Amino acid sequence: MLQQKVFEKLESYYNEMVEIRRYLHQNPELSFKELKTAKYISDFYTNIGVQVQKHVGGNGVVARIKGKYPGKTVALRADFDALPIQEENDLPYKSLVPGVMHACGHDGHTATLLIVGKVLHELREELSGEYILIHQHAEEYAPGGAISMIEDGCLNGVDVIFGTHLWAPVPCGTLQYRKGPIMAAADRFTIKILGYGGHGAQPHKTKDAIVTASQLVINLQQVVSRRVNPIHSAVLSVGSFTADNAFNVIADTATLIGTVRTFNEEVRDQIETEIEQIIKGTCLAAGCDYDYLYERGYPAVVNHSDETDFLINCANDVSELTNIEEASPEMGGEDFAYYLQKVKGTFFFTGAKPDDADVAYPHHHPKFNINEKAMLNAAKTLGNAAISYQTAENKDKLAAF
Repeated sequence: MLQQKVFEKLESYYNEMVEIRRYLHQNPELSFKELKTAKYISDFYTNIGVQVQKHVGGNGVVARIKGKYPGKTVALRADFDALPIQEENDLPYKSLVPGVMHACGHDGHTATLLIVGKVLHELREELSGEYILIHQHAEEYAPGGAISMIEDGCLNGVDVIFGTHLWAPVPCGTLQYRKGPIMAAADRFTIKILGYGGHGAQPHKTKDAIVTASQLVINLQQVVSRRVNPIHSAVLSVGSFTADNAFNVIADTATLIGTVRTFNEEVRDQIETEIEQIIKGTCLAAGCDYDYLYERGYPAVVNHSDETDFLINCANDVSELTNIEEASPEMGGEDFAYYLQKVKGTFFFTGAKPDDADVAYPHHHPKFNINEKAMLNAAKTLGNAAISYQTAENKDKLAAF
């Protein structure tokens, strides 16, 4: 059985998968600067005889594997950029790059997909269809790498796409899926309050930007609590408040920077408008002016229903997955959203909590780590989904949904 061959080959290459992940973990590169990582990926495929396209939309790499028989075109995606974080783990394979760390599992995503690609290539004489392996740069930093890779043709001819995120808060052996929105749209706003500064002993002769900005922080809390329908989830957080810092000077200006997270596009539009209405009112009352910039980040990741059902069926074939459950929506952002706007597919979480952790360090933490066994679970799920999408049996399953 082809599925069993895929599983057995993936198991036989597990140690290589771990070696790749640890090498990448030691040699992280920031978003849009992943030149060595991209070369490592393209060299891996070239060395095993897989057709590879470099510099896709920037630093992206796309490998293509054709089966012997006609069929559908299935895309699998992994990201490979790191974060500007100083690693605090005491590991033999800790980051060798000061201030840069794989603190979100992208090293594991890359190792997983490389080995899946290796197995599909070795079995190509038994496969149907075509397999597009998308190694994406710059997921962590908007505008991200997905848009430019799509514009450069990485989804041309693709019928379906699958992707996963190794998810440290969830135990290894668990897979989480969700139909519809699974991750939020992630936007950024910058508000600059323009007052009139002066001596700290003469506030009556000023228009205090700090006091106005402070009031604005409070007033903005009304957007979600009082202006958005409570049926719809939303988050508005002010993460940065800066102003002049002399103890006896009333500041001319103060700047607020924050984020908005939503699932619904109408709510997203509403919040952008509501923020400015509150800024206007607050500044009018204080006699200040303002500059307001709202920057759209990634849209919400919205999974397709039939393809999610199909993925669940494929996950049920993986014996190491002992718990397959519906995920709660996450307010984190992911530019996998752009792929799902173009083709059908689904994005899921593969539990990767370290065995020795009562509570795993969160993603983007300097002590973040994953359970490397989760990579094999992800590989089996993605590999099974890729080949099963080609078979009449699973096409019938899809048609029945």
